[in-house]
Amino acid sequence: MALTNEHIKQRLIEKFDTEVSGFEDTYGMLSFEAPKDLNLKVLQFLYDDAELKFRFMTDLCGVHYPDQPGREIAVVYHLHNLVDNIRLRFKVFAPVAKPDVYTATALFSAANWMERETYDFYGVNFIGHPNLKRILNVDEMEYFPMRKEFPLEDQTRVDKDDEMFGRGGSLGYGTEKTEHGTIIEAEKDNVGDEIV
Repeated sequence: MALTNEHIKQRLIEKFDTEVSGFEDTYGMLSFEAPKDLNLKVLQFLYDDAELKFRFMTDLCGVHYPDQPGREIAVVYHLHNLVDNIRLRFKVFAPVAKPDVYTATALFSAANWMERETYDFYGVNFIGHPNLKRILNVDEMEYFPMRKEFPLEDQTRVDKDDEMFGRGGSLGYGTEKTEHGTIIEAEKDNVGDEIV
């Protein structure tokens, strides 16, 4: 019997009842979530179950949802059953004030650097991680750059104005001012003419 998303969902519900929720089947990939304190139990079940056999972690990453109070930080696991060639996405959420999630390094050695990267960019504290420290950013960095906690770039900066790249903008470069208004170079009659 081929493994289906519906069967995976049923096995998860049989084991965890209402603790697993938010099931979606997007583009053929099953997604669901569970409380953060159950992440290891769910991962272990997916790994050990004789039918499911999700024994390869493809990816682990973080996401910041600032508009979801109490569950602003998500840790997303992408798992792959290599026997049946089926994948799934499993999410746990944590509050930004205390983003503690148990490490999956004992089950998946690939989680080591992925968790370090997620800590580095989102500040997730992976409890029990053997070497949780920054992996890409400098150790002295006092913030987590992928969190949506900072204002967008200063829109008044002229060095970032589109005009500097020949796309119009607010400074008037690439245009010609006339008595009738501003003409963009491309709209002038002499575009492509030989320089006299």
